[in-house]
Amino acid sequence: MRDAKETLHEYLQRAREALLWKLEGLPERDLRWPHTPTGTNLLGLVKHLTGIELGYFGDTFGRPSPVDLPWMSDDAEDNADMWATAEESVEDVVAGYRQAWAHADATIAGLDLDSPGRVPWWGEDEVTLHHILVHVIAETSRHIGHADIVREQIDGAAGLRVGAANLPGRGERWWTEYVEHLKEVADGAR
Repeated sequence: MRDAKETLHEYLQRAREALLWKLEGLPERDLRWPHTPTGTNLLGLVKHLTGIELGYFGDTFGRPSPVDLPWMSDDAEDNADMWATAEESVEDVVAGYRQAWAHADATIAGLDLDSPGRVPWWGEDEVTLHHILVHVIAETSRHIGHADIVREQIDGAAGLRVGAANLPGRGERWWTEYVEHLKEVADGAR
């Protein structure tokens, strides 16, 4: 039987892999393109979560990031953690995310769930590794939801993870009719 830390770490890793799966097979333009009115884009979500992991599993527990994050500096462009510059390649952004995983994994392996830390941007209250694991899993999962919707807008690909779409096994015609039915219901609602 697995302990709580192993279970939480497993869920974090599944979430990480699901996010990167959302990038697979897409041209670079689609990875960078803003697909919502607030600019949400797939590569930006990866970059953002790189900072999340490095901050929460690094600074919180006195383990500064081994990765330079220029988008977190005081003179960085607004919202710079949510999009990749032309100079930042897809490979570089993904490699940075994997470096963040390694740093976070070392923190997770080296500390007990009740190990104390402090999130500088949350104030003076003490947190535990358990709290931070749950927080980062929730944050990552939230952004995977964004990525899932963006990816579906791009090419129709949707699902939970590789090999487990978690969607009813219906054909394209069924889905088209289903969406039309939902539109009819929405139009008829008061």
